[in-house]
Amino acid sequence: MKRVMIMGQPGSGKSTLARRMGDITGLPVFHMDHIHWQPGWRERPLPEKIALARAIEAQERWIFEGGLSSTYASRAARADLIVWLDVPVGLRLWRVTRRCLTGLGRTRPDLPENCPETLRNLPGFWRFIWDTRHTATASISQALAAAPPGVSKIRLTRLTEVRAFLDGLK
Repeated sequence: MKRVMIMGQPGSGKSTLARRMGDITGLPVFHMDHIHWQPGWRERPLPEKIALARAIEAQERWIFEGGLSSTYASRAARADLIVWLDVPVGLRLWRVTRRCLTGLGRTRPDLPENCPETLRNLPGFWRFIWDTRHTATASISQALAAAPPGVSKIRLTRLTEVRAFLDGLK
């Protein structure tokens, strides 16, 4: 295993899984939020995001987590393994709330500098998670189905499955 693509909706545990997998495997970890956002919560233009994602995809070894559906196909084509974290929406809403409250005023390691957690954005983020829960699932499902035949795929829907998956890597 040299290249792992981790997919999932906000709050599904992509960043945490990527970090843990990186610790176990020694593979370098890349977070799409570093590409999506610039310092100060400024969104990067799409062509720039795609170019940055493609530069990571071209590397020989990576764990690359996050969205940007316009690069799903190219990432999947380079991946050895695709992991889909498909956990319940209630858990995801709880997780984004908890990470916001526990990290209030601080920037998470999976974000660029000067992107601190703030309560101001939380209601809009909840709404986004709720409103996109079906369309995002369909998009990820389609991307997984379209992945090349030689790519291993796993869909994890429970925390026990995630723990068992990590235990199997050790």
